[in-house]
Amino acid sequence: MGKVAVGAAVVCAAAACAVAALVVRHRMRSSGRWARAMEILKELEENCATPIGKLRQVADAMTVEMLAGLASEGGSKLKMLISYVDNLPKGDETGLFYALDLGGTNFRVLRVQLGGKGGRVVKQEFEEVSIPPNLMVGSSSELFDFIAAALAKFVASEGEEFHLPVGRQRELGFTFSFPVKQTSISSGTLIKWTKGFAINGTVGEDVVAELTKAIERQGLDMRVTALVNDTIGTLAGGRYYDNDVVAAVILGTGTNAAYVEHAQAIPKWHGLLPKSGKMVINMEWGNFRSSHLPITEYDQALDAESLNPGEQVFSSSTSLSTKNWLFRLICNLFFYSQIFEKLISGMYLGEIVRRVLLKMAEEAALFGDSIPPKLEVQFILRTPDMSAMHHDTSSDLRVVGTKLKDILGISNTSLKTRKLVVKVCDIIAKRGARLAAAGILGVLKKQGRDTALRDGSDMQRTVIAMDGGLYEHYTIFSNCLETTLREMLGEEATASIVIKLASDGSGIGAALLAASHSQYLELEES
Repeated sequence: MGKVAVGAAVVCAAAACAVAALVVRHRMRSSGRWARAMEILKELEENCATPIGKLRQVADAMTVEMLAGLASEGGSKLKMLISYVDNLPKGDETGLFYALDLGGTNFRVLRVQLGGKGGRVVKQEFEEVSIPPNLMVGSSSELFDFIAAALAKFVASEGEEFHLPVGRQRELGFTFSFPVKQTSISSGTLIKWTKGFAINGTVGEDVVAELTKAIERQGLDMRVTALVNDTIGTLAGGRYYDNDVVAAVILGTGTNAAYVEHAQAIPKWHGLLPKSGKMVINMEWGNFRSSHLPITEYDQALDAESLNPGEQVFSSSTSLSTKNWLFRLICNLFFYSQIFEKLISGMYLGEIVRRVLLKMAEEAALFGDSIPPKLEVQFILRTPDMSAMHHDTSSDLRVVGTKLKDILGISNTSLKTRKLVVKVCDIIAKRGARLAAAGILGVLKKQGRDTALRDGSDMQRTVIAMDGGLYEHYTIFSNCLETTLREMLGEEATASIVIKLASDGSGIGAALLAASHSQYLELEES
């Protein structure tokens, strides 16, 4: 062999060795990165763990906080608001009733013709109206005049199939989804505007009085019979179709619960006991907190950057993965706002997943050497998209791949990476579902319905009305919630507990509460 040939062979061998070394280094680096991603996943799984023992502690804490909130104003992080709803629909209501649902940049007006036990809801119609942006920052009278004008127009378009008895005033249920201090079934003072509204002169005023004045200016003979929120409306809608409904839970963008309480079991109630002996309580359970809630560093960071953060006594870099139990206890008890809602509601689940994926991108280069810019955008990953990825059953997880590309700008992901993303979704969704189940158990315990009850020889049914897109559309979430509740209750108690989907509490529920609190009820009964 000539010298040239030998030289060429040496060069080729050296090049091959260099390439092989690069491949080895790349594989080692990739292996190291993947190991780090798996470490982050394992840590997440450990910190989100919800064993049954912990869930029972959460349920017990919920019951204790409910008792404290009923005892005195400010006695608990659960507001346990008295709704003044002491008569829920029975299903025998008759007549024509209206609802106004004001909770954002749109509002709805609705009418319902009720036909009693036989007819139930004979006919219903609604219209949705957009609120001009200038009215969201204008005066109180301008906003309510606009709403009242839409109401008057809606009434004027009424067909012959809707019948109002001669001489009777139209009656309206008003769903007002802003913070209100309720003073009676049909009055409440505005605490503050939210959701982009900033109207002068309304805070501290009775919102029903403001609406009533605007209705009168339209020459419309209509009375606001009930001021409610959507959770109580869901409870009313559920009870209308099933007399065994005793509680309602909203699991959608936000979350809340309401239930039927014995009036004499409310120490902070100082008025006359209602004839029914019952009172619906609006729990506002999104603000529930307990040292037993499994809080992670992602939850802490989310809370610090949210619209309603808790007090911050630690820097944003402080990790809650620490094993310091005292640190966790202090944080969980004192320094988080609406933390239960941030753990279980649709507004936040997708955002928590994004934060986990961002850490994996930063520390394990999960999606390549550079961090995808869109992955750094808060709330870009919505819970419906998280749900779509979580429910992907295709062999190559193509839905996951498409969502990562379309939403986060991450292309050409491997099947291994897609499976990791699904696992993150699974951990976050199931933590939320299991905690929601624990919250429901806490309510059932307060009502004495966490064990099998018998009415004579028959098992007494306990029905929970559920509403919200998270529960309705995120099947893995809702299935996990129900399975967990069965696991905690046991076979015998589970047999008597039913969860029913009840939609549109803010619409038809409000109209039904107008019916059950009608000024003409006593005339009809006599």
